[in-house]
Amino acid sequence: MEVYLGVDVGSASTKFALLNQKNELVANVYLLTEGKPIESVQCGLKEIQQHLPEDARICGVGTTGSARYLAGVILGADLVKNEITTHAVAAQFCIPEVQTVVEIGGQDSKIIIIRDGVVTDFGMNTICAAGTGSFLDHQALRLNMNISEFGERALQSKNPVRVAGRCTVFAESDMIHKQQMGHRTEDILYGLCQALVRNYLNNVALRKDIQSPVVFQGGVAFNKGIVKALQ
Repeated sequence: MEVYLGVDVGSASTKFALLNQKNELVANVYLLTEGKPIESVQCGLKEIQQHLPEDARICGVGTTGSARYLAGVILGADLVKNEITTHAVAAQFCIPEVQTVVEIGGQDSKIIIIRDGVVTDFGMNTICAAGTGSFLDHQALRLNMNISEFGERALQSKNPVRVAGRCTVFAESDMIHKQQMGHRTEDILYGLCQALVRNYLNNVALRKDIQSPVVFQGGVAFNKGIVKALQ
């Protein structure tokens, strides 16, 4: 049985995906990078090997993510591709008619414009982490909740408050101020979701021709509050 290994080493997490010849997912591993890309690749490789079918043989390896070149050297990769390319190809594989890809990861966010199966434009935010996964993780920790609770709590909001979202420092200060004024945590959380989406649309997506179907990818796509605000 021939299988193929895809590895994405990002700033926040490292992902391993094992595919068969029909492009079906055989196994996957998700680990936190924690600033140690070499160790996370080594741990992920050991773990994915445990999921290998007995008759399986890895016939190809591809890497992507911010540490894709390092991972490529460690794994002897046959293919090393940037995130823009891999997100666009993956989105089209799942939804062939996709025209816009919104991607928000641990440390940066991107928008990818696709027309007739070709990437025609893209934008990235790599200067400020406002609106990315690491910032949301930090706010969840500050509010004494697990990041997995964040989205569900945000959806319980009835009167979301307006939170400054252009900068991580201002956003946090504004959230603390709103807490001191007695606003419900749920209203602050969804207010933050709305602020982060405004920041994304006014910066990363500024002057981009957003057409549907739109695909939302990246770790933050698991946050239901952000999904609702983006919709």
